[in-house]
Amino acid sequence: MSGKPRGLVLYICFAACCAAIPLVLVSSPAYALSEIKREELPAPVTPPVDDDMSPPGSTVPMPDPVGPLPPTGQPAAPKEAEPDSPADGGVTRPRVDPETPVPEVVYDLGKLPEPVRRMHDLIVEACKGGDIEKLRPLIGTGDNTTQLSLTDIDGDAIAFLKGLSGDPEGQEILAILEEVLNAGYVHLDAGTPEELYVWPYFFALPLDKLDAKQRVELFKIVTAGDFDDMKQFGAYIFYRVGITPTGQWTFFVAGD
Repeated sequence: MSGKPRGLVLYICFAACCAAIPLVLVSSPAYALSEIKREELPAPVTPPVDDDMSPPGSTVPMPDPVGPLPPTGQPAAPKEAEPDSPADGGVTRPRVDPETPVPEVVYDLGKLPEPVRRMHDLIVEACKGGDIEKLRPLIGTGDNTTQLSLTDIDGDAIAFLKGLSGDPEGQEILAILEEVLNAGYVHLDAGTPEELYVWPYFFALPLDKLDAKQRVELFKIVTAGDFDDMKQFGAYIFYRVGITPTGQWTFFVAGD
């Protein structure tokens, strides 16, 4: 099974509700199922008991209010929703919604818009060649840079991809990328600014609804053990690729 990671183990961690500290998930070397790690978190600060025995300066001060307070008797203005950003995942997160119909799974690349088909083929061609540098012009720069992590990354994009791979040349991550793009895809949010073509289609399907044929296709990308772990999580969270109708390679990420 070409491109399938060996000995993959998925670690899904949940944040403690009371601590209210966000956990940042990043993809580690691909020799494990993204082996999604969490960053080291500082120990939570526990305010001292209010018994008037705490030494001066030991109490935790309350934060100042953000912005001016509204006049007495008037409700505060609602906070405008902030758009999704690469740092918080946005459209890269699993799109399984039990309230919406399951999208059509498509295998025919001929149904793709020409710009999407071209980008798909260029990525696959680069993967087959085994030289990860061939991805550099496809990843782009600036605002059009392909998102490679659910968190911000520092440094060179190709060096980051090599760091995800189990080998120093990045060929394992190329194999994973090619295998993902060989799977069926889904067309999401058609006719909206968020319109995307996403591989593999498991991104948008409930895992417990996959039939036998679809599970075989999934096992080309992940192991049965990974599948069990993802079912407990509730969604496919291994590597996925998004391409816009204009042919922009939007993301190649794993995790949630």
